[in-house]
Amino acid sequence: MTRTSAPVDAPTPGAWEELVTAALLGTERRTPPGCPPGPEAPLALLDAAAVETVRRRAGLRPGRAARLPDPLAADPRPSLPPAAARRLAMLLADRPGAGGGGRRGTAPDLMELLPQWLTTANARGYAPPPELLPALLDAARGRTDLRPTALTFAGPRAVWLARLNPDWRFALRATPGGGTTLPQLEDAEKTRRLWQEGLFAERVALLSALRSREPAAARDLLATTWATERAEDRLMFLDSLRTGLAADDEPFLERALTDRSRNVRATAAELLSALPGSALAGRMAVRAGACVAVDHTGDTPALVIEAPHECDPGMESDGVVPNPPGGRGERSWWFGQLVEAAPLGTWPGRLGGRTPQEIVALPVADDWQAELHAAWCRAAVRQRDAAWARALLGAPAAPEAGGPGAVSLAERAKLLGTLDAAERADWVAGFISAHGLSEAFQLLGVCAVPWAAPLGRAVVDALNIARDAGSYPWSFSGVMGLAERCLDPSEASRLDGLMAVPDEPEDARPGAGGYWAEAFQRLVTTLRLRAAMQEELGAAGLLSPSTESARPTP
Repeated sequence: MTRTSAPVDAPTPGAWEELVTAALLGTERRTPPGCPPGPEAPLALLDAAAVETVRRRAGLRPGRAARLPDPLAADPRPSLPPAAARRLAMLLADRPGAGGGGRRGTAPDLMELLPQWLTTANARGYAPPPELLPALLDAARGRTDLRPTALTFAGPRAVWLARLNPDWRFALRATPGGGTTLPQLEDAEKTRRLWQEGLFAERVALLSALRSREPAAARDLLATTWATERAEDRLMFLDSLRTGLAADDEPFLERALTDRSRNVRATAAELLSALPGSALAGRMAVRAGACVAVDHTGDTPALVIEAPHECDPGMESDGVVPNPPGGRGERSWWFGQLVEAAPLGTWPGRLGGRTPQEIVALPVADDWQAELHAAWCRAAVRQRDAAWARALLGAPAAPEAGGPGAVSLAERAKLLGTLDAAERADWVAGFISAHGLSEAFQLLGVCAVPWAAPLGRAVVDALNIARDAGSYPWSFSGVMGLAERCLDPSEASRLDGLMAVPDEPEDARPGAGGYWAEAFQRLVTTLRLRAAMQEELGAAGLLSPSTESARPTP
């Protein structure tokens, strides 16, 4: 049967909108334009819509072609060796499985090796294969910890691509000035204009770049507009002075002590207290020294504390916060701030010529020891004083593995950060040998990578002891994962004997032996894979997450 359509008049202006309205309301309530009412109206509506669609498409005017993006200059870095390029493609193709909570098995975690690979490739100065950049940026999009090394490896192409794909806009945010090209720092006029007229991100990037090269010039540039900046901007700009902080910055920081913003004043005071020769540090030394004295009346000398009874205007103007947080007493709060800001070098002279170790060993009267030593811990970290850090850490094998002032693992980790890499590794190795791995995870995160041989042996020995003791294996998965990233790859051959399934003690968890064997096999496999990646990149050093430290991932 052949259907015949009702005649349709020629379209009129606004016909499409009328047709849409009729379709929405129904032809019984709204007759389509140019169509007679009645049972043929629905067919007439469809025919009119078809005609109008063809007419609209035929009459569409093409838009103006978009301007082609400017070509990017060639990357001067050498290309990756072919084997390393194939390895990168394999690492980028790996994705975590959808299921969770099960055993990892013996296969290495390739996504955890990607940061190590990128760090080593950056150290060698290689350029990425252009065809792998989209996959690299996709990987960095999903992992914020991967972005610094990934964007360094991608180079200027990352910003160029990010302007074309909004999914990669994190590359613009991570690039100083949002990818804006900074002027040559020797061009004083362009530098001045950008500082006065640029966007906030551009100004931060400019100040940071200038500070890293010419600290005094950066400070002088900041001073030209300091009085007119917003409080939150002043705080951000002031923080840039941490780079290259020196005695020449003291006059500017002293003026910042009178700033109308409390946060700016507090930051200025913190920076001044990190300069032991500053006037503020001297004032704090006098105040703190008046609170601490040696009492010789007992059988043995002891420290006695007389905390401030008020926070006077002078203390407040020097950055002491008058109101304590909840649960803290006012006097202990003020006292801790004074001791934290006082130069550590003044204490031996004020306390009878004693060394830091002798001072820390003195008993402290009236339960003030924790407050005093915690403040000294913060001062040692702020002033990067290794001698005081050693005294406060104590011996790694000491009871409870804590120095007198190490009130927490976080404090110990910060104190360790003031020591050189070899001393750090030796201390943590001693800690693990004496106390095992139950509290060592955070301390391992501040050790240089790859781990020094004594530290690596201490970790492996402690894992082996935990296995032989029938310990719950999943409790050590974090340390095992850290070992996969941080052990020297040359240790692989020494671990072959640990891959066998051990005899399980009667009180061991069922299946624990198999888990331990899998974990050690995965560790050995990962170490050998890292060695192969190192060879492919032609790296002079060992493949590692960073040249200094690897922060543990919870």
